[in-house]
Amino acid sequence: MGTQGEGIGGFQTDEEDGRIRHLLFSARGVLVDWNPRKALAGQYPQGVIDMVLDPCDEWGIWRYRTLMNLGWDEERALTDYESTHGPAVAWVFRLYLERFALTITGMQPGMDELLDGLHDQGFTLWGLSNTTRSHARLAERKLETLGLLDGALISAEEHVQMPDSLFFQLALRRFGISPTQAVFIGDSPDQVEAAESCGIRSILFKGADHLREEILKLS
Repeated sequence: MGTQGEGIGGFQTDEEDGRIRHLLFSARGVLVDWNPRKALAGQYPQGVIDMVLDPCDEWGIWRYRTLMNLGWDEERALTDYESTHGPAVAWVFRLYLERFALTITGMQPGMDELLDGLHDQGFTLWGLSNTTRSHARLAERKLETLGLLDGALISAEEHVQMPDSLFFQLALRRFGISPTQAVFIGDSPDQVEAAESCGIRSILFKGADHLREEILKLS
């Protein structure tokens, strides 16, 4: 094993010896199974839910979720959303945020066992999250397996999110690791491309079984 050097944020970095030590996971979509409709199910007719969660609405929920993921607080997002959609529709957004814990439906299939096995094998596990700190804490409380992560980078605290390559550069600095000793696992090609542009070997997530096979190829 290489000697230790001081990393940014108090972590230690290993001198490079070519061995993969660190696995960086995009939390939502790779670790966490997430269904936004669960927050509103049974509260409104399906047509209302479809309207509020419409990904094509330029000034819809997803625009404001992105802004929250970049550091806006909930009240600012709700006030701005209401200025476009009116108070009745804004109340639906508020209810969505109040019931957000229901959108966290569990770990992705098979990832409980895989994460536990990777931890036992000595990999250091990190989470990368396009989310707010409060929503990250909800996931941590609901999903015990996330406690295996050695740390996480939260977009709302950094004011930048995936797939911006700066987010991956910040992860390396915060965790004090070399890109040559890390592998990123993401659920979208643009995330993978951004991580690879920072010199991080990457895997596009296609399920726990596929990921297990890909990680075996690293050893």
